[in-house]
Amino acid sequence: MNIGFIGLGVMGQPMALRLARSGTPLVVWNRTASRTAPLRAAGAEVAADPGEVFARTDVVFLMLADDHATDAVLGRGGPDFAARVAGRVVVHMGTTSPAYSRALEADVRAAGGSYVEAPVSGSRVPAENGRLVAMLAGEERAVETVRPLLAPLCQETFVCGPVPDALLMKLSVNLFLITLVTGLTEAFHFAERQGLDRRLLLDVLDAGPMASPVSRMKAPKLLAGDFDVQAAALDVLKNNRLIAEAARASGTASPLLDVCHALFEETVSLGHGGEDMVAVLRAIEARTAAGPARAAADRAQTPVGPA
Repeated sequence: MNIGFIGLGVMGQPMALRLARSGTPLVVWNRTASRTAPLRAAGAEVAADPGEVFARTDVVFLMLADDHATDAVLGRGGPDFAARVAGRVVVHMGTTSPAYSRALEADVRAAGGSYVEAPVSGSRVPAENGRLVAMLAGEERAVETVRPLLAPLCQETFVCGPVPDALLMKLSVNLFLITLVTGLTEAFHFAERQGLDRRLLLDVLDAGPMASPVSRMKAPKLLAGDFDVQAAALDVLKNNRLIAEAARASGTASPLLDVCHALFEETVSLGHGGEDMVAVLRAIEARTAAGPARAAADRAQTPVGPA
């Protein structure tokens, strides 16, 4: 089975490299052509355009930034769409709104193709190490076609049911991740402001029951002031918005998420959107620098309930 992979960004490139190095016959394309060079070196074939990827493969993985990029690659809404997806399995691995995914599935199936949601939990380092966790949704036959293909990328795969339940599961996981990393970052900021040894804080956390792969990845970055991207703050803000929209649509309160949403908006507005999500530290520092009036306002803030 020939596999296509489109979208070689922070996550997509290491994922595609894992597939190529495992011996998977792979055809790739990326809007920024220079991102394909490591794939070519690993044995993948590089297509001239997205249409060539679909023409030469049976299953196409899409790891793209948003719904607009996905529609553009698929030619959705134009004459190329049916030709690209008919008889193929389209695997949507990016994080978009559940409503978008549901509508895309309907269009792909109407054009004679199959559709699988397969968002993953994990950042760049787990992607490089094949330690991602995939959530799959779609028709059973298509899901069972895709599931074994993910073996080089994922330590676990979970079947979540019909579309868009995989994306809803991913948003649930991301809600926990966002609040977890924001809390860890605030703890480091608090310790520093109290004059504590932050390396000692890292050691105490690492020895205790709250240690996790996330804390062991993010705490050293905070200690070193290392904001190189594993998961960009701008992408976290996008995920935060998607979760908030889903919460509002279902009348679900999300008070912790709402606080994080504001902090990541501030992080991006301060110019740190391209840095790792631990750069939320900059927004917390800015609030501290704003002085007692801002601190009092933060304490008095009422969490936003469902609209």
